[in-house]
Amino acid sequence: MDGISDVAVGVKRGSDELSMYNSPNSGMSSISDGASNGSDSKKLRVEEAPPSRVLHIRKLPNEASETEVIALGLPFGKVTNILTLKGKNQAFLEMGTEETAITMVNYYTTVTPHIRNVPVFIQYSNHKELKTDAGNQRTQAVLQAVSAVQSGGSPSSDVQEALAAASSPVLRIIIDNMFYPVTLDVLQQIFSKFGTVMKIITFTKNNQFQALLQFSDPVNAQQAKLALDGQNIYNSCCTLRIDFSKLVSLNVKYNNDKSRDYTRPELPAGDGQPSIDPSVAAAFTKDSNSLLGKIPGALNPLSAAAAAAAAAGRVALAGQAGSSGVLLVSNLNEEMVTPQSLFTLFGVYGDVQRVKILYNKKDSALIQMSDANQAQLAMSHLNGQKMYGKIIRVTLSKHQTVALPRDGLDDQGLTKDYANSPLHRFKKPGSKNFQNIFPPSATLHLSNVPQDVTEDDLRLLFSNAGGTVKAFKFFQDRKMALIQMSTVEEAIQALIDLHNYNMGGNQHLRVSFSKSTI
Repeated sequence: MDGISDVAVGVKRGSDELSMYNSPNSGMSSISDGASNGSDSKKLRVEEAPPSRVLHIRKLPNEASETEVIALGLPFGKVTNILTLKGKNQAFLEMGTEETAITMVNYYTTVTPHIRNVPVFIQYSNHKELKTDAGNQRTQAVLQAVSAVQSGGSPSSDVQEALAAASSPVLRIIIDNMFYPVTLDVLQQIFSKFGTVMKIITFTKNNQFQALLQFSDPVNAQQAKLALDGQNIYNSCCTLRIDFSKLVSLNVKYNNDKSRDYTRPELPAGDGQPSIDPSVAAAFTKDSNSLLGKIPGALNPLSAAAAAAAAAGRVALAGQAGSSGVLLVSNLNEEMVTPQSLFTLFGVYGDVQRVKILYNKKDSALIQMSDANQAQLAMSHLNGQKMYGKIIRVTLSKHQTVALPRDGLDDQGLTKDYANSPLHRFKKPGSKNFQNIFPPSATLHLSNVPQDVTEDDLRLLFSNAGGTVKAFKFFQDRKMALIQMSTVEEAIQALIDLHNYNMGGNQHLRVSFSKSTI
């Protein structure tokens, strides 16, 4: 990055039309905005900028570091420059080529990027390159470190300092919200974008899938942690939580589907442990529609989730039905079911927009979720569950939307529009609710419990919903609790009946499925 001249960049249009000044500590030249004095800037014309290798990133959290912004671009290719505008929570990131920038933007339109659990927004900038002051040595050091890691070189000592390189090449990986199977091969594929993966051991601890993964170099472990911690392998689920392990080397005895030493292919498979079926491995690694196939170095969204769910035998592959957000639910108990009960149950997995119970076939309904991801998630969790005593079938519908009855036509209240419902759980981007999506379970999580409500009150309330309460536990602050019903079907019924139940004083009980047992 030597010899970068201090050149002001000229007029910018579109949504990065901002008057941008130096933040006092950035050491970068200011970028003058040729349009900032005219009436243009007042209108802030938002036009789509054409593809460029410079990307404009907005809504960054206050404490976001340059290294975290760079990490957004790393899986896609070389990052050549960065300019952060601290006061405006924005940054410009320059990629090595326009192609890598296009790949990155295309990927992040399907999967919202997050920094420190805050969703950020990425679009093309009107700049074709970033001209910044070479005097900012810290930024240069970070960029050098990144390029050294990317080209496989060993970074110099000051560069290692800039990256705060970890002492261990071993990462401990925990996977939250694991609705789809994550195999050892999937992990190898994701993490090998950052360096040579030597060994992986997978295991289950405290009911959670975990892995230890050893790189050949601690710097690669640092890069992988920066880029991947907090990312989802599939849309809305399988979140990676990554820490450094205290171990500096792994001891792998067997090569099978639980552990692997890539440096010693001659190891045995171990006591009756099947070594991974080659056809399965091939499906995971070669199929371009499957896991992580299309985008170099990126975690791939919905197609991967569908493929993985199919691999687990949970749902039929959904690709053929297009990307509809509308579900067809059949085999409903037509005596009992209402649009409201469907809204509440399917609302656990997404924001239900409309529900229509079919006039000529009242054991079936169309449910419009806010997007195809949510439809996929609801389908994989609710297909085959019991509702009002009947096993329901959930598939993707060929309809793109659910039509409302024409004005003045009474359809006996079978169609309801919930677009403006205050009960949507996923309205806020980055809401905690996204991290608490679990399959239907006998144990329910209760929140927003009023202070004066006792365990007996809640046991009675949930028994009256037609079930048997097996166990109960308050959290420390007593605003939340776990309650265990005797079956999953009873828990589903209790959630439908009691989510948003008015506990008095206008405090409404919130009910969701829990991953815990009491």
